[in-house]
Amino acid sequence: MTKITEYFKNSGGKTLFSIEIIPPVKGQHLGELMRHIEPLMEFKPPFIEVTYHREEFIEKLVNGELKRIPIRKRPGTLGICAALMQKFKVEAVPHVICGGFTQEETEDFLIDLHYLGIENVLALRGDQEKGEDRFIPKLGGHAYANELVEQISRMNKGHLLYEETESFPTNFCVGVAAYPEKHFEAVSLDTDLHYLKQKVDAGADYVVTQMFFDNQKYFDFVKACRSIGIQVPIIPGIKPLATAKQLEVLPAIFHLEIPQELAKSVLSASNPAGIKQAGIEWAIQQGKELIQAGVPALHFYTMSKSDSVRSIASALF
Repeated sequence: MTKITEYFKNSGGKTLFSIEIIPPVKGQHLGELMRHIEPLMEFKPPFIEVTYHREEFIEKLVNGELKRIPIRKRPGTLGICAALMQKFKVEAVPHVICGGFTQEETEDFLIDLHYLGIENVLALRGDQEKGEDRFIPKLGGHAYANELVEQISRMNKGHLLYEETESFPTNFCVGVAAYPEKHFEAVSLDTDLHYLKQKVDAGADYVVTQMFFDNQKYFDFVKACRSIGIQVPIIPGIKPLATAKQLEVLPAIFHLEIPQELAKSVLSASNPAGIKQAGIEWAIQQGKELIQAGVPALHFYTMSKSDSVRSIASALF
């Protein structure tokens, strides 16, 4: 297996292409996901991230008693990673989240990854449980991503939770998330940077940013990171805007700004195809500027669809 950071070191300064995909909803066939990924393989992504979605709960009467029953809407992150590695010969990077896991369950999941030869992970706190207004960790689980990174780092040194002697060490390369326009829960960008540095100091090897549409936000963010001693690679995350509704939805969900020029271009389009093309052209210009700046990779949030990203990648790679 090759660490993500080794791809950056061995790229000769070339910007790499990578993607994130979402597991299919429970009951859908994996073949549909693979069909969307395949057109992107011509751009030779060295790695593909696979999201992990925490359990949801429903209330149901069982033998006359109202019970809270956990369900999973999007199962299969581990299996999808194995399928990607076998079919496309790429590194699969599963998301490992705090939400919904105890430390023991996290350790078991990481051991399974290690045995499968999956040794690149993205460590995230994850979202709050649906219906909750804030993130509440599972009893015995991690409250913050830096704690998860620390656990993975200890495993890399051969330390398991309840083993008094060293076991066989893992060899995980750990990525973490960052927010160029700050996480919505952070008091300020400086505070958010402080928490990011905690993750890096705990052992994170690289950073992937949330989507943004204004490259200056990314450049300023990287500069701020370097000024406080964060020296690991910082990969920009890109999502092509595809619908007019996203002008409202994306800022509301991800707490980011849409540049006025992009908004005007989208609103002036006469049909859905024109809107999608406006998003593609904006992302191409973003990509050109970021590549010129020498970023390690362009990381595309595909939402498991390939058409827009393929058009962008064709223009850039």
